[in-house]
Amino acid sequence: RRSRRRKSVAIAYDERGQEEDAEPPRPRWEPRDWQEQLERIRQMRRSRDAPVDEMGVDKCYDTSAPPQVMRYQVLLSLMLSSQTKDQVTSAAMLRLRQRGLTVDSVLQMDDATLGQIIYPVGFWRNKVKYIKQTTAILKQKYGGDIPSTVEELVQLPGVGPKMAHLAMNIAWDSVSGIAVDTHVHRITNRLKWVKKETKYPEETRVALEAWLPRDLWREINWLLVGFGQQTCLPVNPRCSQCLNQDICPAAKR
Repeated sequence: RRSRRRKSVAIAYDERGQEEDAEPPRPRWEPRDWQEQLERIRQMRRSRDAPVDEMGVDKCYDTSAPPQVMRYQVLLSLMLSSQTKDQVTSAAMLRLRQRGLTVDSVLQMDDATLGQIIYPVGFWRNKVKYIKQTTAILKQKYGGDIPSTVEELVQLPGVGPKMAHLAMNIAWDSVSGIAVDTHVHRITNRLKWVKKETKYPEETRVALEAWLPRDLWREINWLLVGFGQQTCLPVNPRCSQCLNQDICPAAKR
């Protein structure tokens, strides 16, 4: 008759009686020179005079409005900002606010009027449709407020992950993740802040959040967007003006 007793497995303990791991934990991957690169970007952004600093989404809403209205204006400015320069978004938001920008005022507005007001933001026809659909959902499902989770925000028509994380940050003062737009995506790939090259912003966000300390998540979008608008341009980056020229893998020396 075969014994059904299991073979005993030897477990190693250290002198303190604690169970030893079979393998020591691997050190977390970090990009080379990232802290020095980050500090130099902070120096270059010290003057805070990029378009994002003067006309970014956090400058587009009415700070004197009731909190619920303010949060709605933040979400709307984020929806308008996609594929659009900060100057154009800011002007469109100003025109909307001059008419009293609330959930009810937008629902009462016909599509043609809304289109005329937000033009020439990128893909303005689609945005008219998304704004109307999202605003109706906010009225029906959230009592005119915006959702307070990323999961709910990305379910709204015309709202992507970058917008959701920025909405959480600006409207709810909550850090839910890194907001990765085209600037952040481009620059972090140039600096090799991702273990291997990423093709999409959402892929970049996951790669960055795997190693970048959480207390830097709020700052990184604002910092890199302005840096991308002024120095690390999409085409013909101004490497000769960049303090990171000697330690940037993509620098044209």
